[in-house]
Amino acid sequence: MEKRVRVVVQAADHLSLAGLTSFLGSRPEIALVGVDRWAGADVAVAAVGALSEEVVAGLRRSAASTGVPVVLVLDEIGEADVMTAVECRVVAVLPRAGATGDRVLRSVLAAASGGGVMPPTMVAELLDHVRRLQRQLVAPSSERGRLTGREVEVLRLMADGLDTAEIATTLSYSERTIKNVFYGITSRLNLRNRPHAVAYALRKGVI
Repeated sequence: MEKRVRVVVQAADHLSLAGLTSFLGSRPEIALVGVDRWAGADVAVAAVGALSEEVVAGLRRSAASTGVPVVLVLDEIGEADVMTAVECRVVAVLPRAGATGDRVLRSVLAAASGGGVMPPTMVAELLDHVRRLQRQLVAPSSERGRLTGREVEVLRLMADGLDTAEIATTLSYSERTIKNVFYGITSRLNLRNRPHAVAYALRKGVI
């Protein structure tokens, strides 16, 4: 008999945890291990609503300390999540709506063999991100530091003390769009947080 894949399961809610452990635990290819043995697992399966700061911090710690590949079941997948997921050793992403037992199993087995499963949209976004980085590397520094009109509007409202929801309402965008705009600013210009981004815009004289 082939060696079974050791899998650790973690979920943000009891229903997801019960469903994943029940299905994977019934498979002869899988040997479930407890979360206290995460470092000894071959693959980790994590089911969360979104890549919140807390979730990302946990995934980063796991990636740094154990290097265990992660299969992520996620309610929402945004553009800003693509690189974050890759940096956190996530090798497979499944939208919760389409995360059938068989798909989770295939993703786990692929992860255990060194492969991965990404939705086509995420692959496209990842390639777009790489292309943007390549363009930035060859662009003059003045071009890299230039803010778009929408970015200026977002930073101006941040400087006025509005939160993400208020900015989205004011500009008639979704909150996710505003978050993506801000992520684009901070990642492109190597800015740490809101105050740093606002200070940058003030120094540039654009707000």
